Amino acid sequence: MNPDEIRKIEAYLRSKFELPSIQVRARPKKDDSAEVYIGEEFIGVIFRDDEDEDLSWNFQMAILEIDLEDV
Repeated sequence: MNPDEIRKIEAYLRSKFELPSIQVRARPKKDDSAEVYIGEEFIGVIFRDDEDEDLSWNFQMAILEIDLEDV
């Protein structure tokens, strides 16, 4: 993903989740995805999907059972 895509996706996520601390960061040696953080905590990966005629991005986030214990 290029820096312009990352900037736009980060702005979208910040607006959608009303959370200005969301950050989207490029992944080393990967150009098809970026990492998503809240502050310094890694929360997931966004994958670029351009196999079809429609370009899209898919956000994947795992929620571990241990994460639910704090709720």
